[in-house]
Amino acid sequence: MYQLIVLMLPPLCLAIAALTDLFEMTIPNWISVVLITVFLLISPMSGLSLAEFGWHFAAAGLVFSVCFALFALNVMGGGDAKLLTAAALWFGFNHSLFEFLVLTGYLGGMLTIVIVLLRVNWDKLATVGLRLPQTLMVATKIPYAIAIGAAGLLAYPNSPLVIAAIQSAP
Repeated sequence: MYQLIVLMLPPLCLAIAALTDLFEMTIPNWISVVLITVFLLISPMSGLSLAEFGWHFAAAGLVFSVCFALFALNVMGGGDAKLLTAAALWFGFNHSLFEFLVLTGYLGGMLTIVIVLLRVNWDKLATVGLRLPQTLMVATKIPYAIAIGAAGLLAYPNSPLVIAAIQSAP
């Protein structure tokens, strides 16, 4: 049963975060709370040693520290910082976390360019009948959870928890 939760919950939470950020320009706090709480409940069943468990929290702590600094500089939103921290907990301190963070940066850069282009050409898009969420067009921020979610979906299959869940499946 824990394998199903490991395989399904983080991708589902990341997808919901991306969609709510796209349509509402906000990331519900419950998503980060669910990710952290379920990790705490699932990790003993996943076979993580105490040291590995600690490294997962070290990864989340490092990501939180960087995100908090970016939030303090008004470069990153608080919801994005919380989501990245909660997601980092599931990756742990290893190559999959690096992959996740690099993909988040690349996809976030591409997302920013696309959104800026959409905003600049909003009137032309409306003329041809392309309807985009009003919140997306008038906001001054970027719904970065889209990039976080996409990067998480791409990198998550390489995370140690997913690999362990697949290997322990009957």
